[in-house]
Amino acid sequence: MVWGRRRLGKTRLLLEWVKATKGTYWVADQSSADIQRRYFAEQLATVLPGFADAQYVDWPALFSRLASDAELRQWRGPLVIDELPYMVAGSPEVASVLQRFVDHEFKRARLVVALSGSSQRMMQGAVLSHDAPLFGRAKELFALGPLPPSFLRQALGLTRARDVVAAFSIWGGVPRYWELAAPFGARVLEAAQELVLDPTGTLYGEPHRLLLEEGAANLRPCLDAMGGGVHRTSELAGRIGVKATSLSRPLAQLVELGLARRELPFNASERDSKRSLYKIDDPFVRMWFSVVAPRRSALAQLPKSARRQLLEVALPQLVANTWEEMCRRAIPRLTDVLQHQYLPASRYWRGSGPEWDALAWSVDNKRLLIGEAKWTKTTSATTVRSALRSLWAKGPPPIRVEGKEIQYVLFVPEKPRGELGLPPEVTLVDAKEVIEALGR
Repeated sequence: MVWGRRRLGKTRLLLEWVKATKGTYWVADQSSADIQRRYFAEQLATVLPGFADAQYVDWPALFSRLASDAELRQWRGPLVIDELPYMVAGSPEVASVLQRFVDHEFKRARLVVALSGSSQRMMQGAVLSHDAPLFGRAKELFALGPLPPSFLRQALGLTRARDVVAAFSIWGGVPRYWELAAPFGARVLEAAQELVLDPTGTLYGEPHRLLLEEGAANLRPCLDAMGGGVHRTSELAGRIGVKATSLSRPLAQLVELGLARRELPFNASERDSKRSLYKIDDPFVRMWFSVVAPRRSALAQLPKSARRQLLEVALPQLVANTWEEMCRRAIPRLTDVLQHQYLPASRYWRGSGPEWDALAWSVDNKRLLIGEAKWTKTTSATTVRSALRSLWAKGPPPIRVEGKEIQYVLFVPEKPRGELGLPPEVTLVDAKEVIEALGR
C-alpha cells in the first residue's frame, strides 16, 4: 500500500520500481467500470500476451484470468494499481473482490500487488480503516510524506543553507513544486511570483484543488482563518461563524491530511484541549493562505513588481516560522552535535507570559534542552550574544526542573567566525546542521 496527498511523487516512485523489476503499472480513472476493465486488460497484455483478447463482464472474471495467467507464465509482477479510489468509485464492490483474490488466487500465484491512491479519505475507506475490506492484507505500508529540506539543495541548485531554509518556507517538501521551481534556481521570489502569485500561474489555485480532490472543500474556512493568524478553536469558531464544538471533526481531518497540526505546550496533556493551537503545517499551504488567499482580487490587478513586493513583505515571518519548526523537528536527530539524545521538542507558552521556542527532555530524563531559534539577515558575534541574553533573561520555564541539567541551544542561520566565548552549557547550531539532521 502506498498513499499520500497529490504531488508527493507516488506515481514516480512506483514507475521507477516497475521499470527496475519488469512489472506493469495501471492507473484507474473516473470512467465507467466496463471501460476501466478494457483499459486494464490492455495494460496487462503488455506482460501477459493475449490478455486483452477477451471481454471481461466483471472484476472477478478479470482477476481470475489474471491469477491463472500469472501463475502459468510464472509472472510475479509487481502489478501496480494506481488511484485505487477511482476504481472503487466506479465499482464499489472492487475492494471486497480484491480482498478475496489477494487472500486466495493471487497468493497462490505469488503475485506481488501494489495499491496506491491520492485521496487519503477514500484510501482509509478501502484499505486502512479497521472495517475496510483490505485491512490487514498489506505486507508493506508506505505513507508518503513531504521530502526533507536536505534534498532541496540539489533540486534547486542552492549553495547556501540559508537559501535552502528560505526556499523551503515557500515550497515545503513537495517534489512537484520543486520540479516546477527548478528552472528558476535560487531566484525563489521570481519563481513564486510566476508560479503562485500570478493568477495564470500553475500553482495559483493549488491548495483549493487539493481540498477538492479530497472532497474536503468544506475545510477551506478553517485554513483561511489559520492563514490570518487565528489558531485557538474558540477563535477559529468565532471567525468562521460556527460553534466551537462543531470544529472537532474538520480540524481532525486537516491534521489527517497533513495540512494542519495540533500544537500543545511542552509537557501538556494530550487531553488539554483548551490550550491547543491549530496551525497550517505545510509551508507551501501556509504561504498560500497568508499571501494569496486574502489578496486574490488584488493579485488579479497588480503588476508583477507589486505582486512580488507582497511576498517580500511576508517572507521574513514565513521564514522565521519555518525555521523554528525545522529546529524543533531536528532536535531528536542532532545527537552528534548536542552530545545527548533528546525526545521530540515542543514550544512552551502560558497566558501572556514569555514563550520558549523549543523544550525537550533527554531520553535518560536527566536534562532539559531549552532552545531559541533566531533568524536574522546576518549572524555576528553581537547577534549571538544578544540572543543568548534574551534566552537567559527568560530563565527556565515554569515546569519542574529540580535536579535536571539544562542545556541551552541557540539555532542561528550560520555560525560567526572567530571565538565567541560561549559558556559550556550553551551549544550553537546552524542551518547546515539542522538541514543535515532532518535528512537522516
